[in-house]
Amino acid sequence: MIPWLRVLGPEDRARTVADLQLADAEPGERLCRIGRPAALWFGVIDGLLKMTNDDSVDAAITYSGLPPGAWFGEGTLLKRESYRYNIETLRRSVVAGLPIGTFEWLLERSIPFNRYLMNQLNERVSQFIAARETDRLTDPDTRVARSLGGLFHPVLFPGVGTVLRITQQELGYLVGLSRQRVNEALRALQSAGLIRIEYGGVQVLDLEGLRRYRPR
Repeated sequence: MIPWLRVLGPEDRARTVADLQLADAEPGERLCRIGRPAALWFGVIDGLLKMTNDDSVDAAITYSGLPPGAWFGEGTLLKRESYRYNIETLRRSVVAGLPIGTFEWLLERSIPFNRYLMNQLNERVSQFIAARETDRLTDPDTRVARSLGGLFHPVLFPGVGTVLRITQQELGYLVGLSRQRVNEALRALQSAGLIRIEYGGVQVLDLEGLRRYRPR
C-alpha cells in the first residue's frame, strides 16, 4: 500500500519501515493546518482526504481529493515551510507519516527515491493545471467527469485501481456541487459508458473518456 517503498534498497527500506508511523483519522479531523510547521510526509493507506484553502478568509476551495495511495506534502518538506493548505479527513481513514528526518536521510542517499519524488512533483504540477481548468468549467457533468478522472491518476493515486470508494456527498465536497447534482452527473456519465455506479463507489470503464468528456 506504500508504492515508493519498493524502489528502495534493503537497508534503506528496513530503516524507513521502522520509522514509518501509522494512525487512524476520524471524519473532519485536520492532519495539516495552515501555518503549522511540516514534520511528516503523509500518505493515505485507506480512506479519503481533501486538500483545501483557508476558508476563514476566502471562499472555500478544494485543491485536490486524496484517495488511497496518495502521498503529499513533499514540496513543503523540501522547502522547510509551514503548511499553506489544510488536509481534512472526509471519512475514517488510515494515514501513514514519514518523519522529516528520515525523509531527508533518503534524499541524501537514495537515487531511486529522488527519481520517485521528481516524478511525483512533475505529475502534481500537471494535476493542479488540470484542476485549475476544471474549476473554470461551467457544465456540472464535465466538472464531475474531470474530477473523477483526476482521482484515478495511476501515478499520484496508485492505490485506487479501477474502483473508487466514494459517496456522492463526498464527491460533492470535492467538486463543489450538491449531492443531488452529482447524482445527475454520475448517471449521465454512466449512460455515456464511462463509469459504472456501484454501492458506495464508482468503477471507471473509460478513463481517457472521462478526461476528455464533453456534453453532447
